[in-house]
Amino acid sequence: MFLKPYFAFAKKSFLGRSAYRFDHFMSILNTCLQIFIFWGIYQALYGGRSEVDGITMTMVSTSFILSMGLKAVFYVDDYFLPSKVWDGSIANEFLRPVSFRGRMLAENIGNAIFNVIFHFLPALLISVLLIGICPPESAGMTVCFLFSTILGYGVLWTISFAVQAAAFWAINIWSLATLKDVLINIFSGTMIPLWFMPEWIYEALKITPFPYIYFTPVQIYLGQLSYTEIAQQCMLQLIWILLIYLLGTLLFKKGQKKLVVQGG
Repeated sequence: MFLKPYFAFAKKSFLGRSAYRFDHFMSILNTCLQIFIFWGIYQALYGGRSEVDGITMTMVSTSFILSMGLKAVFYVDDYFLPSKVWDGSIANEFLRPVSFRGRMLAENIGNAIFNVIFHFLPALLISVLLIGICPPESAGMTVCFLFSTILGYGVLWTISFAVQAAAFWAINIWSLATLKDVLINIFSGTMIPLWFMPEWIYEALKITPFPYIYFTPVQIYLGQLSYTEIAQQCMLQLIWILLIYLLGTLLFKKGQKKLVVQGG
């Protein structure tokens, strides 16, 4: 079976994460602390008002609870490829009878599934009990939310892949990976829901991939988009996945041709 090796990589990644139980509790605690800190900040900003510009405090709470929960799920190792370039083991990886990019994706998916079960759901339950969130607009919107969430993960993964491919040229991609994280945190709606952005900034962000990672799924969950608009947004997510993946593939293939391994 063609996909069998990739299922094995995903399973190995999932089981490997289960060995560090203390880390799971700390990850849940970290996610909850971030949620409560942002909840406290927005409570102060709202100053007892029920809504600001039509955006209720419950909508804001729902936005950052879902965004930060998904951020914990969407964790991608930006140094998977670079670490193998640095130590020279990338040469052995290219000799495997499986796609290196497929392996990267499979291991990341294994991590994501683990994070859904052991990080996102516990943090979501705690947040719902202590803060509360808006219920899904409808069963149909819930299905669309889940589908858009998967596409949002695809956008994030392809961005990470393109950044990692730069390791063939850069000695250290830390600065590039950090810049990527900063842009995503600010412009994806994780830290600041994009409702509060100036209109011209919000419109400019629509031509970038960042809002389609977290903010689009949140909008769908809250029922702010019609089914026609959801179809358009999902199509844009697919387009960004394709475009960024093609960019990453171009960098990856050109990097393979110029790769010189010292040691390893």
